[in-house]
Amino acid sequence: MCVFCAAIPATLAVGARLNAKQNQSQKTTEAQEQPARRPRIPIVPLTMLAVGGLVVSSVIYHTQLGN
Repeated sequence: MCVFCAAIPATLAVGARLNAKQNQSQKTTEAQEQPARRPRIPIVPLTMLAVGGLVVSSVIYHTQLGN
């Protein structure tokens, strides 16, 4: 498996973990009725952007280099 193809599921797993961690942190903050420490980062769109870039890179790699 090439580097791009291996990085796609890894990127999705990291994005899912970061999103879950951010959601948990926000719920904990809301439960304690404290002000938000920092603004929410749009993790899902950023993850999809990264995966899209990896997919395009993988397609280019596999079609141009004859792999």
